[in-house]
Amino acid sequence: MDPRKSAQDILLCDLCQTAALQSHCELCHVNLCIVCVGKHLSDSSKRHNVVPYKHRTSTPNYPKCPNHTQKHCELYCEKCDVPVCSTCISSGKHKGHDLSDALKKLSSKRKYFKKDLQELEKTIFPIYEEIASVLNSEKENLEKHYEKLTTAVTKQGEDWHREINIIVNKQKYEIDEMKSKHLAALNKQEKEIKQITSELKQCIVNLKEILDSNDVSLTSAYKSRNAEFRSLPPKVNVSLPSFSSHQINTEQLHQMFGSLSALSITTGKHGYTMETPEAVSCPPVKPLLDEPELITTIDTGYKYGQYSVTCLSDEEIWTGGDDKIMKLYNLQGKLLKSIQTNSGNEPRDIAVTKSGDLLYTDPGTKTVNIAKNKQIQEVIRLQGWKPYNICSTSSGDLLVTMNSDDNKQSKVVCYSGSTEKQTIQFDSEGKPLYSSGVLKYISENRNLDICVADCGARAVVVVNQAGKLRFRYTGHPSTTKKSFFPYGITTDSQSHILTAENYNHRIHILDQDGQFLHYIDNCNLDYPWGLCVDTRDNLFVAEWSSGKVKKIKYM
Repeated sequence: MDPRKSAQDILLCDLCQTAALQSHCELCHVNLCIVCVGKHLSDSSKRHNVVPYKHRTSTPNYPKCPNHTQKHCELYCEKCDVPVCSTCISSGKHKGHDLSDALKKLSSKRKYFKKDLQELEKTIFPIYEEIASVLNSEKENLEKHYEKLTTAVTKQGEDWHREINIIVNKQKYEIDEMKSKHLAALNKQEKEIKQITSELKQCIVNLKEILDSNDVSLTSAYKSRNAEFRSLPPKVNVSLPSFSSHQINTEQLHQMFGSLSALSITTGKHGYTMETPEAVSCPPVKPLLDEPELITTIDTGYKYGQYSVTCLSDEEIWTGGDDKIMKLYNLQGKLLKSIQTNSGNEPRDIAVTKSGDLLYTDPGTKTVNIAKNKQIQEVIRLQGWKPYNICSTSSGDLLVTMNSDDNKQSKVVCYSGSTEKQTIQFDSEGKPLYSSGVLKYISENRNLDICVADCGARAVVVVNQAGKLRFRYTGHPSTTKKSFFPYGITTDSQSHILTAENYNHRIHILDQDGQFLHYIDNCNLDYPWGLCVDTRDNLFVAEWSSGKVKKIKYM
């Protein structure tokens, strides 16, 4: 039975729990008797508001106390970080602790809960879904991979069986040939012996007839053949063939047959950026200018085509074009450095690593190279594929667009150094994501989407970091798809996607979800191709026909 209630249901004081309550402190939410009011007001650290119990305000929906089932937790202990009731307080366990209104505290906590819920729903859960999707894809590919291994081993076994059968059949044939020759030699000698034996028998018969007859003519006609018969025909000597089998060397046999590389199962990072909401909060919004401004123009000297531009810093840019020389300029147009490709081929595309080294692709040698410490080093060498365009990601990985040697397939491959991490080639229905053309520029957006300007497909193709298609942008609705040919591509701090429409001499600005926002078409752009932005969101445009780079302010 509740000790605070008598048979007549008299409510008792929360502090002494013996006398009938008459007052209520609206600050502390404590019910008090006459004696305990004085004690309660003696705590001068708070501005208590004691009113008659019947004049108290309505009691909010406070949570029940887990330790005192008949009480509600009207206060919250800041030090212990738990809601408490009046009995909890009178017990002395929370003496000297800061107390606050439980509902207000829980309300403020709900704001954090909402942030947690938003992060779980919008960021963390989708990533786990993507990981599960990737795992399902890996499981599907697992069956195909091991089936290929089994097929390869079976084929090798069949090839070996075929070769062994050829050897066995050849030796059986040789044995049959030797047997036939041997038998023929014996048959020949047997025939000779039979012939001589027949003649011997005839001689014996003739001699017996002469001895039994007195015919002088038979006696005079006889000629002895004994000397002839004493000379025996040559004996056929045969050296019988034998088979010398070699002991089977199992180890050597395994080596000759082929070997399986070991299965390596390790753990590592998924490759997703899982940061706190504060770390990935949006940067200050920068509005787009209605009229973008041309800041400066740099003449790079490329005469027959300029394809690439990339920022080394806010003051220096690397350029690449129609010859084997890559050039570094400052914003005043001064040539600071030039690097020649080691093969003498034109660099297809250039990029700068996080450490500031220059990367370039060379489809002629099927390599991706890095200019480091005044030396050019090969980073990646492909077989059956040619690398074309490249970008360095925020994590330091490389994204490379490539085409098969027959130009019938195209894909994007992510590398960590020279190690292949991920291949992006098909959508969820197994259809190619990209066209078979070689004109594809690539950039990583701030939200880690992978953006490709696919000129052959006449679209900007955007996938998330797991390689799942997000959207295709095929030009402004006012233009037809056939007239849209995107070339260079870049992204900025606002996750805008900027792509160069070469033939129409303008730049498209999209938001991160592929919605058209604005054109840059007022800076006398002459066949814009390569694009990049600096840390201040200034745009650099490499013009194909003029060999010039233009710096444009658009935000």
